[in-house]
Amino acid sequence: MGRVRVVRHSGLRRRAARRRVLWGGGEVLVTVGVVLLLLVVHQMWWTNREARAGAEREVRALERSWDGGGGEGGGESRTAVPAASDPPAPASDATSGRSVGGVRRPAAVPAPDWSKAYAILTVPRLNLRVPVAEGISRSGVLNKGYAGHYPGTQQPGQAGNFALAGHRNTHGEPFRYINRLEPKDTIRVETRSATYTYAVDRTLRQTAARDGGVIRPIPRSTVRPDHGYDEPGYYLTLTTCTPEYTSKYRLVVWGKLVAMRPR
Repeated sequence: MGRVRVVRHSGLRRRAARRRVLWGGGEVLVTVGVVLLLLVVHQMWWTNREARAGAEREVRALERSWDGGGGEGGGESRTAVPAASDPPAPASDATSGRSVGGVRRPAAVPAPDWSKAYAILTVPRLNLRVPVAEGISRSGVLNKGYAGHYPGTQQPGQAGNFALAGHRNTHGEPFRYINRLEPKDTIRVETRSATYTYAVDRTLRQTAARDGGVIRPIPRSTVRPDHGYDEPGYYLTLTTCTPEYTSKYRLVVWGKLVAMRPR
């Protein structure tokens, strides 16, 4: 007679329990993967879509208001960001209408409404056109796809440094490709009173996030002192995070004012 195989029920129960654990673990991993995928889609696609649409609406609203076709300010309500101190321009530039450095100044620069976007930044090489608002808070400004004005730096056309920040990735990522800007590329800043044209002059490919020297009135890196300027002037600074998808360092592009056209 052949031997009769004896099946131990305890072994079957252990194997069934292991299968249930493995199956449950697999389901958890799949669920986590789906959630992470949805988060990535939200960050990389949805936030860009929403921020770009909102920024485009704001640009159109600003243009309508400046042309007399709309109400004061932009078309979206937003939380007011504390205003920067905006010292009056020297008598020899923005308030006098005289020519400074070959650039004709407007007779007056009206104070912007700090609770709304107050300017439009246009970069033809990048096909970029976004609102500028006061402050660099994420929720109040940057996450809306706007360029944010560093509080305490100068305003468009003023002597000193008009410094802006913008996202490089997600939330409209307006500054994603500023690393592609080359010397003499033009950057326009439009306000209710005038359009200011700056020409790209220099780029600092990487510096520390704490490098506040790049937005000083005479911009010069405190981390890489060989990058920057020594003389007073009319500067524009664009800053964003680098490398892409991180916020470890900062990429900086500097420009100089070359023209002003009253509206």
